[in-house]
Amino acid sequence: MFKKIALLSVVALAFSCAKEKDGFALNASFNDAVNGKSVKLLKVEGQKQEVIDSMTITNGTAVFEGSVESPDIYFIQIDEVRGTIPVIIENEEMTVSINSDSIYNTRVKGSKENDAFNTYQEYMVGLQKKNQLLSADFRNAQQSQDTALVADIQARYMAMVDENLAHDIEFMKENNDALVSALILERHLGNPKVTAEQKQDIYNNFTEKVKNTRPGKTVGEAVQAEAATTIGSVVKDFSAPNPEGKTISLNEIKGKVTIIDFWAAWCGPCRKENPNLVNVYNKYHDKGLEILGVSLDGTPRQQDAKAEWIAAIEKDGLAWHQMSNLDYFNDPIAKQFNIRAIPATYILDAEGKIVASGLRGQDLENKIAELLN
Repeated sequence: MFKKIALLSVVALAFSCAKEKDGFALNASFNDAVNGKSVKLLKVEGQKQEVIDSMTITNGTAVFEGSVESPDIYFIQIDEVRGTIPVIIENEEMTVSINSDSIYNTRVKGSKENDAFNTYQEYMVGLQKKNQLLSADFRNAQQSQDTALVADIQARYMAMVDENLAHDIEFMKENNDALVSALILERHLGNPKVTAEQKQDIYNNFTEKVKNTRPGKTVGEAVQAEAATTIGSVVKDFSAPNPEGKTISLNEIKGKVTIIDFWAAWCGPCRKENPNLVNVYNKYHDKGLEILGVSLDGTPRQQDAKAEWIAAIEKDGLAWHQMSNLDYFNDPIAKQFNIRAIPATYILDAEGKIVASGLRGQDLENKIAELLN
């Protein structure tokens, strides 16, 4: 329960060398214990990890230099040292002192973006300490079977979550020109406690500089997608290859009622829900129900994503239309619908208007019966 509060980890790096024109200079100093070890500057996006630079720590120092199009979050990783150190890289001269025994307590100096990041981190460190104390109290209450105390701690935890959210919203509003605000909003995209209107308002308040960063663009696309997939919105047509390689589109196969089902062969909950979809399809297809399966297969863990996708269709008896770009959550259709977890379903009427979403099991069947009976 107490792991839900996600810290944007503490930042650290050190620099003090002449920066290149229109570039960054990141001089990091280290304690003696890591002399001779390799240190890397990494960029991480989803499951993709790219080594931007790598060098050996010599005489307790390492220097990273280069240039970036816009500020973004990067990570420093020291060979054989547990954890990574996030840092916001912008085209400035920055410094950081890293102790390998307490890397999460370091802070980057010398840039406006890291100043804002540090302010946010200080609040989050305090919140994490409260979370740790509550976690210990929670375990003790469970062991002693004190149900009243367990309930009280749970209530205090939820109050802390609400406090964190209120702080984040206020921080993003007050720091609309800081990259960290876009990173915070990116983290809250899937948070049901933040309404679509709140996300839109916060995003609209960002400066153009922030909107044009990588997380700013991600947030912008997600906010737009969420607005386009609310109840009552008409879904924009989309297309992708079917298992035979032929491109099909939503508008070609829409029925009186259409279920768009986001799933994947590797997704256990999706496969568990498939028998219910088969049952609903068999009952209501003759009355005008169509289902369009959009597979998010294509994870790097799959050796042959297309073969696994086709095998799952056959094994689960999915007789309706299927499409996939085999690009995992990078699928443009998944981005159009802001899909961050599967299974996910949308129910459309004959005009393509969304009438319900997120239904499974009996709730899904009840809604289809209501629309077609």
